[in-house]
Amino acid sequence: MIDLNADLGEGFGRWTLTDDDALLSVVTSANVACGFHAGDPSVMRRVCDLAAERGVRIGAQVSYRDLAGFGRRAMDVPADELAAEVAYQVGALRVFAEAAGARVAYVKPHGALYNRTVHDAGQARAVVAGVRLAGGALPVLGLPGSLLLAAAADAGLTGVPEAFADRAYTARGTLVPRREPDSVVTDEDAVVRRAVAFAVEGSVEAVDGTAVAVAARSLCVHGDTPNAARIAARVRAALETAGVGIGAFA
Repeated sequence: MIDLNADLGEGFGRWTLTDDDALLSVVTSANVACGFHAGDPSVMRRVCDLAAERGVRIGAQVSYRDLAGFGRRAMDVPADELAAEVAYQVGALRVFAEAAGARVAYVKPHGALYNRTVHDAGQARAVVAGVRLAGGALPVLGLPGSLLLAAAADAGLTGVPEAFADRAYTARGTLVPRREPDSVVTDEDAVVRRAVAFAVEGSVEAVDGTAVAVAARSLCVHGDTPNAARIAARVRAALETAGVGIGAFA
């Protein structure tokens, strides 16, 4: 059994990036942008309404306050401030989730914050503190072996390991930084093969050709890649053909 998640609601005003409607017909969990890297109240409300209507779990995708950089720029934010900003984002999304008759079911950091919490204990603990501050023992999505998942466990939260079908991996099991060449896997057939390998074999081929063990409960297909909805549909079909059950973790 594996969960399929995608980053959704990554629009702002008249600007749109993700095909939310199409992706919500495929995924089981929606990482909804909460306004700090993308998203605005209208977008958040619309995505929550659609997700609730289709039985897709709603997750808060929290970020550094970096709208201009799409949350992908490295930032040094004091722990107390970061915890408050995480709680603020979760709380904002909760309003729209509950108005749609659903709830915020989990939290996932975005971009630079996600990568920072892999190895930075202080930032990882701050994210977890923000989740706790927002109320409720919400599960936290993160990279397997990351300090974020360790901090979540220390705080009594469920850490959910995830894998990325469309991102390149290092031999250490971390994601290749986006600033490096070929950090994103764009070949659709390769994305599908990697997704099945994650779910069936628990491994992925790293950039140096070695096989890296990756035990994941959730599989992310980025919503901002070209033809994301078609790729996600192909991934789901391939997983089901391989006998893998598809279901939300939350």
